[in-house]
Amino acid sequence: MKKIMKLLLSRLFLVGILIILQIIWLFVFFVHLGNYSAVIRVFFSALSIIVALWIINKRDNPAYKLAWIVPILLLPLLGGLMYLVFGNKNPSRGMRRVLEREKARIWPHVRQDSKVIENLENLNMNVAGQARYLCRSGFPIYENSTARYFPSGEACYPVMLEELKKARHYIFMEYFIVGDGVMWQGILDILKQKVKEGVDVRFIYDDVGCVSLLPIHYYKQMEAIGIKCMAFNPFVPLFSLVMNNRDHRKILVIDGHTAFSGGINLADEYINHIVRFGYWKDTAIMIRGEAVWNFTVMFLQTWNAFYHKKDESFEIFKPDVYIHKDYMDGFIQPYGDSPLDDEVVGESTYLNIINQASRYVYIFTPYLIIDNEMMTALCLAAKRGVDVRIVTPAIPDKKTIFLLTQSYYEQLLDNGVRIYEYTPGFIHAKNFVADDIIATVGSINLDYRSLYLHFECGVYMYRTRAVLDAKKDAINTINESREITLADARPGFIKGLFQAVLRVFAPLL
Repeated sequence: MKKIMKLLLSRLFLVGILIILQIIWLFVFFVHLGNYSAVIRVFFSALSIIVALWIINKRDNPAYKLAWIVPILLLPLLGGLMYLVFGNKNPSRGMRRVLEREKARIWPHVRQDSKVIENLENLNMNVAGQARYLCRSGFPIYENSTARYFPSGEACYPVMLEELKKARHYIFMEYFIVGDGVMWQGILDILKQKVKEGVDVRFIYDDVGCVSLLPIHYYKQMEAIGIKCMAFNPFVPLFSLVMNNRDHRKILVIDGHTAFSGGINLADEYINHIVRFGYWKDTAIMIRGEAVWNFTVMFLQTWNAFYHKKDESFEIFKPDVYIHKDYMDGFIQPYGDSPLDDEVVGESTYLNIINQASRYVYIFTPYLIIDNEMMTALCLAAKRGVDVRIVTPAIPDKKTIFLLTQSYYEQLLDNGVRIYEYTPGFIHAKNFVADDIIATVGSINLDYRSLYLHFECGVYMYRTRAVLDAKKDAINTINESREITLADARPGFIKGLFQAVLRVFAPLL
């Protein structure tokens, strides 16, 4: 009985009820629309035609356009209105305004050292081109840095705790999911102690990511114990795609000289303390040195955009204040992606890695929901002789999304891409590693949400020790996985029909 009452009083249940009521209202409105006058019906039909033409002429992903054109054609009376209400996938004007204001204030503090680019050009012009691309997006590449790769959450977690205990000046944390349990309590105990020691502790969590895990206004509990905290984009129970603009980043910055990122959130399944969907395979990266500044700036932009008290100066957070040694471990470039602009930084970085690979590309992704550009790049790489391998989960966290993932298998396999399903459980890692020299580890999935709707981050690396560690982990993971054959990938008629429908609406899922 207690469990039932807890469910009925939970925030997630109440939000679900409100959204269901809105869907019912829309259905009733649609049913009664046919009873209105011919003038009203003609008006809504004309609106749908105008909206469809507008969508066609937009600079947007063709798959996203198709996902809206189909329902408009199927529901000409309501389709256009539905798009006007729900179809805006860009952040609200208020969010855009405050983030751009803070970007203008803080990004002048981020500068590319021309000597680093020159050194990179002497080694590899293709990689230098990719570095210049990310630099144009606001993220310099660095030499005075080092990277350490972690093949699992349980390997990373003790190091996170160890580094947190060393903090003397500030701790910045930004995570999509925070769940009460062993992992979070271990971190929280250290954060409380650091507050007592006078360390500036700041924490950002995504409100939707934590809607079923944390109580409403959890940030107030954190503030009460001295941890500065805010919930990103507080969830409003309106049936709107604007709420899809989530903070999916995973960032931990300590004193400007050490940072963690990757796929790992702060909940017990990420360190396999509890079992969900078999073994939870994830990865993380720790960087030290000047490259940490990119993550610091990413955090500070979001923090100063929405927190009630802003930083008047950013000088005290700069890396040269706390970094007093040389780190030489190749080239490291932390980067971010945002729905604020028309630049798909995450997907473009992945495409560049695939297109420039000469021997192999190994990919980890929990979701394989790709557009035509990504499909073409993967197939062309395989056709020109590159060993392209993709690892997806064997035990999915979302069965419908897994069916959608599997719908892409047949075309990829037909063109020479090799696909593996991770049989021990669920793979949540987002890794690309290529040719023993390039890798990226971060929060960016191969799906429309990550690539187009979310705030994301990653670490691009060239000739670091972590690249070879990521390759070793990829080989070990592939050896634990089951290779998918064309016979496995061919669906029956009913399954194939359902997958075809899912493919149409993939950008909206």
